[in-house]
Amino acid sequence: MGDSPHNRLMDLDAVIFDMDGVVTDTAKVHAAAWKQLFDSYLRARSDQTGEPFVAFDERADYESYVDGRNRYDGVRTFLESRGISLPEGAGDEGDPGATGEPGEPAETTVHSLGDQKDQYFLARVRADGVDVYGSTVKLIRALKSKGIRTGLVTASRNADEVLAAGGVQDLWDTKVDGVVAAELGLAGKPDPATYNEAAARLGVDRAKAAVVEDAVSGVQAGHRGGFGLVVGVARGGQTTALRQAGADVVVEDLGELGIE
Repeated sequence: MGDSPHNRLMDLDAVIFDMDGVVTDTAKVHAAAWKQLFDSYLRARSDQTGEPFVAFDERADYESYVDGRNRYDGVRTFLESRGISLPEGAGDEGDPGATGEPGEPAETTVHSLGDQKDQYFLARVRADGVDVYGSTVKLIRALKSKGIRTGLVTASRNADEVLAAGGVQDLWDTKVDGVVAAELGLAGKPDPATYNEAAARLGVDRAKAAVVEDAVSGVQAGHRGGFGLVVGVARGGQTTALRQAGADVVVEDLGELGIE
């Protein structure tokens, strides 16, 4: 066989997909939820400190600091880019994330902001539903028809609800989401731990598996994990950034791979 992306995929034992922006058209929903969160926080901070208000950029800031990361890492990384440090707090997997005595205002923390972003995101999903990329679903079904196993890796703790809303919850031989990562103590992307866990659950050698990602942090995870093929999906035109992060192949849509 030749060395085309098509043939390289067909030579593998498994293909592991990111969710937002690869399978589901939810990257823009996440970006809007992050903007709603950070603009509100930054305006309030500007009012309190007199610092200039600089809005969250739904493209540049999203791709650089939050895309592909779990929500707490996203809060932490973006705020660090603005020179802001907040206490960690406790997230929704522990207690509610607020501090202080009853009746006092809740302290703003990394976890309270992350949980608020999650509420914004879910409200949008429940109001508007979820679109899926037909070319991705077609590719997944073609892979499965040839006996190639499929996995899903996502930092989202809401993967089950998002997949169900898009009608694609039954396409996966394994799924490692934000809930699994928290339970196992797995580091988030760009660390390869979640992708490594998915490969282990699929029972495949990482050198015989592919990672399909639209986020720079996810491509970095696939590259660092030693996966046999890393496919970058540049829906936002970030081809150069994905290649620099370690993508072996970059396409604007998975239909370009020519899988029938």
